[in-house]
Amino acid sequence: MKSHVRTLQIAFTYIGTIVGAGFATGQEILKFFTQYGQWAVLTILLSTILFIWLGTKMMIIARRIEAESYEDFNRHLFGEKVGSSISLFTMVILIGVNSIMLAGAGAIFQEHLGLHYQTGLLLTLLGSYFLLKRGISGILQMNSIVVPLMLTLSLIIIFNTFEIPNAGRFLFLDTDSSIFGAWMSPLLYTAFNLAMAQAVLVPLARHTDKERALVRGGILGGIGIGFMLLAAHFAMSSQMPGILQFEIPMGSIAFRLGTLVQTVYLLLIFLEIFSTFVADIYGVGEQLKQHLRIAPSLITPLLMLICYLLSQFGFSSLLSVFYPIFGALSLIWAVKLLRTPWSSPPHKKQSSSPHGSDGKNISSISPKPVTRFTRK
Repeated sequence: MKSHVRTLQIAFTYIGTIVGAGFATGQEILKFFTQYGQWAVLTILLSTILFIWLGTKMMIIARRIEAESYEDFNRHLFGEKVGSSISLFTMVILIGVNSIMLAGAGAIFQEHLGLHYQTGLLLTLLGSYFLLKRGISGILQMNSIVVPLMLTLSLIIIFNTFEIPNAGRFLFLDTDSSIFGAWMSPLLYTAFNLAMAQAVLVPLARHTDKERALVRGGILGGIGIGFMLLAAHFAMSSQMPGILQFEIPMGSIAFRLGTLVQTVYLLLIFLEIFSTFVADIYGVGEQLKQHLRIAPSLITPLLMLICYLLSQFGFSSLLSVFYPIFGALSLIWAVKLLRTPWSSPPHKKQSSSPHGSDGKNISSISPKPVTRFTRK
């Protein structure tokens, strides 16, 4: 029973890490899949296969090399120098994305709850801080609540879409987009999201006792991501091309289903922002612990302060310059992961303490010595 619970926690965390605010609003799915019409179902299938294969492989390799952070993992893929540089750039992107997500959380509080923008920011930061004090267990528990709710909402939207006359258009939707663009899109989408998700999936793998749970969790998580992609595409294609005018395409669909669904959807948008923010802060914090000679308890508040300050200024314009670079880099990263051999399973070691940093019995692997650096 314990093994099955752990498998579900891994699957939910995998889904929750990929299904961020962009996914939940529908913008990502519209851009990467639905706009390509009849090709979308096949490209979603390709993306699902890649999420299952590469996501599982990443977690297995991370566990076998005993990677403490995504920087250790990138060093394994690219070597010491290049891996460190890629990890540094990834950290900049993660902090930038988190700053924008934090601003989005503040906007939800302001526009839909009638609270002050700064109140939304501070409440999000406060909740994140207390959840992060629980370590990886807090992230697992958070996603175990959010993801089932998101899956349930996807089912509700599917059943309601069946009643629309254009429900079958997702298979035959016309498009003017090129076939090359249609088939490149799932590769870019999968690579970009996995490169971002490594921040939490790598330390999650390191703190998982049984490899079998990672394999099952990776497979279930990849299938869950594919299901949610298909559900959103199914719903949005029935509203094409009119849905292209909406800033939040999935919101326009949810809002037609009544006040209750609308309220649940807005709550889930916030929870997706919150869970992704928490996961990314945790992952970047694990990386910084290997470099900064300050108390680990100060790293999380420091990261949150940086995100809070950046959320006050228009960082999105700067990030729009970095995004295409990171997208191309993510594709190279995914190809490298694809070509990297599976590492040998680690030898069983007797750990001095069977408990993780958050006091839970989550790993029996003895910790790997990590060289600490100080950036000048």
